[in-house]
Amino acid sequence: MSDPSQPPYPQQPPSQQGYGAPSYGQPPAGQQYGGQQYGGQQYGTQQYGTQQYGGQQYPQAPAGYGPPPMGPVGKVRSTGTSILLFIVTLGIYGWVWYFQTHEEMKKHSGDGLGGAIALVLAIFVGIIMPYLTSSEVGKLYERRGQQPPVSAVTGLWSFPGILIIVGPVVWFVKTNRALNDYWRSLGAGG
Repeated sequence: MSDPSQPPYPQQPPSQQGYGAPSYGQPPAGQQYGGQQYGGQQYGTQQYGTQQYGGQQYPQAPAGYGPPPMGPVGKVRSTGTSILLFIVTLGIYGWVWYFQTHEEMKKHSGDGLGGAIALVLAIFVGIIMPYLTSSEVGKLYERRGQQPPVSAVTGLWSFPGILIIVGPVVWFVKTNRALNDYWRSLGAGG
């Protein structure tokens, strides 16, 4: 059992520990962690975003789910025009929409299906795409620490919502509006 008055880290400088590097658990000299002083070093007050550790600056810690998105902003697509294109092309525009929106979300957040996988899934198992798309749009909001306006549950409007005929339209309006609002909040026009 160790003496509680003794610091948990070795008190010799990093240069005297061999190979000139600090041992595991011991921060470099001069770093602060928690405000407690050990062996001439203070530990515990380092914060992300403003402090440096080992010469590297760490980004701001995220408020919500995962790191905040940092990639390019996607395109705002008119809901009415998209529905019209879907009807005129007999559903083929739906595949284009899935590809484009998932590709933009992946480039923006670094997470998600991406356009190619979304397109393959839309062609072969299209019934799952409303759930996946609404979920990914919701995660964009969650990463910013906001309440998501849509989630995978929103996909229920598509199936079994098709039984009330207008269900898929309700799903598309909700999901496309949430995605457009997200892009507009980041400065996208349209």
